[in-house]
Parts: sequence; structure tokens; C-alpha cells
Amino acid sequence: MREFLQYLITGVGGGCAFALVGSGLVVVHRVTRVVNFAQGSFAVIAAMTASTLLASGLPHGLAEVSAVAVGAGAGLLVGLVAIGRPGTPPGASLIITLGLAVFAYAVEVLIWGDQPRSFAGVPGSVEFGGVRFQAHYLLIIGATAVVFAGTAALFARTDIGRALSACASNPYAAKVIGIDVVRMGLLAFGIGGALGGLAGVLVTPIQLVTFDYDVTLIVGGFAAAVFGGLMRPLHTLVGGLLLGVAQSFVAGYANAAYQMEVALVLLLAVMMRQAARAPVAEQEPA
Repeated sequence: MREFLQYLITGVGGGCAFALVGSGLVVVHRVTRVVNFAQGSFAVIAAMTASTLLASGLPHGLAEVSAVAVGAGAGLLVGLVAIGRPGTPPGASLIITLGLAVFAYAVEVLIWGDQPRSFAGVPGSVEFGGVRFQAHYLLIIGATAVVFAGTAALFARTDIGRALSACASNPYAAKVIGIDVVRMGLLAFGIGGALGGLAGVLVTPIQLVTFDYDVTLIVGGFAAAVFGGLMRPLHTLVGGLLLGVAQSFVAGYANAAYQMEVALVLLLAVMMRQAARAPVAEQEPA
């Protein structure tokens, strides 16, 4: 039972990181219909930036917030390249984000090298159910809950959120009523960069991060986002948590080498389920 709780808590922490990355994918896709495969790079860039700032003497809190801002800036830059030119089709933008993700490898190695990095998180430990785990997991879970609540409030209760939703529903109609669709798309990329950056900053104290760690995050985040149909943040949170817990149980009870395979199998299963439901959805009246 203690092992079960240990793996469960560890899995929830990792699942929150997947959910945050996935939520960035959802925000961008909802507004632009683009799947941003550079989303995992924002997490790595923010993690490396926070490590550098902390090593230079910047205090905790300020260093992490600054790193998340850098992630948001990286998201904005990717957005400028991917959708900055009006009329760029979503398929072309997708390929652009994939190319930028590969290009980010070279930039990260040039700036930070290829050695793994980490830094201290919340100090101390907490006991629950006879299991002791790092207190930093509470920060990860709490921050994820706040972010998802804030994202829901943004889209439902603010003018900017309504403008973003309008671009997602009908870009042409949004343009007719005076909404700058490209600007809203760039804002979505910036929000996605911040969410990815937050995931990187939160996960680094419990996971060594290398320049290619974005592969793990984007696969897990994409699986979580697909679980929500790339449109529903709450479903993305559920998908991320399920994936994180599943991977933790596989690593604990079987072999950690199979963690990536778990994400791919889950992704394939969800996509097959959605494909099977698609014909039924098309037959329903509008």
C-alpha cells in the first residue's frame, strides 16, 4: 500500500506537468487550429533559464517567474514565425513549429550545453498515509489547480477570453466584428509559452532536464490534449493525470524504460476511439 501511494503521488506530479504542456497545446489549437509541436521546448528553455538565474544568485520566486516570462517570450516568437503572416494554413504552421522545435535543440546546446540540469524546489517533506514525499509535489499540484481554474475563468469571464473563443469558433466572423485574429493567435502562443515554461520550472526540481527532454513532455502533453479533443482544458487535465499515474505505476511495478511506450499506447487508443466516434458525430444534426 505504501508503494502504491508513493507511485500515485509521483505520478500525479508528473501528470500535472503533462497537463500544463497539454493545456498550452489546447489554448493555441482552440484559437488558431494549429498544433504547436514546439510546446515542449518552452518548458526546457524555462527550466534551463531558471537554473542559470538561480546559479547567478537570483532568489527563488523571482528566478522562476522570470523563466516563465522567457517561456512566454519564446512562445510569442514561435507564433510570429508560425502564424505572423496572415493566411498561413494550419498545416504549414504545424510544420513550422516542428522545425522550430528541432532548431531549439541547437540553441539550447549552444547556450547551456548538453548536460542535465536541476535546482532545488520547495524544501522539506510531507507524510501522507505512512508515505513521505517531497513537499515540492504540493506546489506542483497546487499551481496546476490554480492555472486550470484561471484558464477556465479567462475564457469564460473576460473580454480577452471571449475574443479568443470567438477566433476559435469562427475566425471570419471575429474579423468582421473587429477582432484582430492574428493578434489573438499570437496571444495564444504567448499563453502557451507561459504554460509550457511553468511546467518546466515546476518539474525540474524532481526531474533532471536535458535539452531533449521536450520529447517526453510533448508526447505526454499531446496525449493529454488529444484526450480532451485538443479543445477541452479540463479533459486535458484528466488525461495528463491518468498518463502520469500510469507511467509511474509502470516504472514502479515493471520497467521505467517502458514509460514512453505507455504514452504512445494511450495516445493511439484515444485517437482510435475518437476516430470511431467521428462518423456518428457527423450524422448528428447541427
